Amino acid sequence: RRPFTDSLGLDTVGVEMGEKGKVKVDGKFQTNVPGIYAIGDIIDGPMLAHKAEDEGVLCVEGMNGAHVHMDYNLVPSVIYTHPEVAWVGKTEDQLKEEGVEYKKGNFPFMANSRAKTNADTDGFVKVLTDAKTDKMLGVHMINSQAGELIAEACLAMEYGASSEDIARVCHAHPTLSEAFKGACQQTSTGKSINF
Repeated sequence: RRPFTDSLGLDTVGVEMGEKGKVKVDGKFQTNVPGIYAIGDIIDGPMLAHKAEDEGVLCVEGMNGAHVHMDYNLVPSVIYTHPEVAWVGKTEDQLKEEGVEYKKGNFPFMANSRAKTNADTDGFVKVLTDAKTDKMLGVHMINSQAGELIAEACLAMEYGASSEDIARVCHAHPTLSEAFKGACQQTSTGKSINF
């Protein structure tokens, strides 16, 4: 994919462009030309509809004087296959490249009661946390419902949760979300109740 900006006439009004045909914007999505704003696929960040939707809301709030902020590290990605693949935050390779010491925990859906009941046990949840603080840095999932399950990880990471925080939250049983809790238990203590 690439941004579709060629025939918008942005050059005729002096809008500053970045790399690969993307529009440069400030923290409130305004271009260098007062009154012209840009969001979505034509600015930096992942080319995802849910990212553009949030940018649209923030853009309007910013126009009305609100302080706005979007952490692009916390925009979830989902591959809609069967099973689905979903992730938010950093990968192990990124953490290694950045020299970040991390812990990880995995929990397979084959050990999850709801997945067994549904005869849909493919996949796992992997949680990556800072080795010193236990703050969540990345969550990766493969499961038929990964696109739905990733939201809890996004919320946890947005508010700076540790894996221990999630490991101590009561999750309904039997649910697929218990796999996220199990991976957090593995990350924070090295063991989980159900695996």
